[in-house]
Amino acid sequence: MTASNDQPTESVGDLMAAAADRDQQAWRRLVHRFAPLIASVAHSFRLPAADVEDISQVVWLKLFENLSRIREPAALPGWLTTTTQRESIRLLTRSSRWICLESVELIADSIRTDPVSPTVDQNLLRRERVDVVRSGLDELTSRQRDLLLLAVAEPPVAYNEIAAALDMPVGSIGPTRARSLAKLGQTAAVRSYVQSDAALSA
Repeated sequence: MTASNDQPTESVGDLMAAAADRDQQAWRRLVHRFAPLIASVAHSFRLPAADVEDISQVVWLKLFENLSRIREPAALPGWLTTTTQRESIRLLTRSSRWICLESVELIADSIRTDPVSPTVDQNLLRRERVDVVRSGLDELTSRQRDLLLLAVAEPPVAYNEIAAALDMPVGSIGPTRARSLAKLGQTAAVRSYVQSDAALSA
């Protein structure tokens, strides 16, 4: 039986070998087979379609440059997944758009120590705290801000991925995160909020 043109029977290893030899048809079939995987991983970081497309292009370029170095075809999906995650993290840490509501709220929760009165308008308090933490994050260095946001990212980012994105040892992530959080608590925006909140509660 002859396979139809839109249902290639080549193994991943065959496609990789042919693509490494500059076979454009093999390369296109490789892209077609794994493009959904790359898009799915990038979309899991809640990126817009344009950013997903940019990341996909970068990942495919990196694969083209490293194709001959991937000895085991079965490792390709993992390689693509890891590379897409790293490129997504790099894009996010360069983009102020990633200071998203959920991340800011998680950080705000971690620096608040006083109980909230049940009579306080929770939605108003929530908006106020988000604005305060956004302002506080702007006072930090980009490295401190990126680390705090990566630490509360959804989906969670593994420590080894954070280390790769920020070029820092895995063992220093926890202590550096604690120092960055303490620094956030000492920013003018957060100090002013805490002081005014304490005065209102007195």
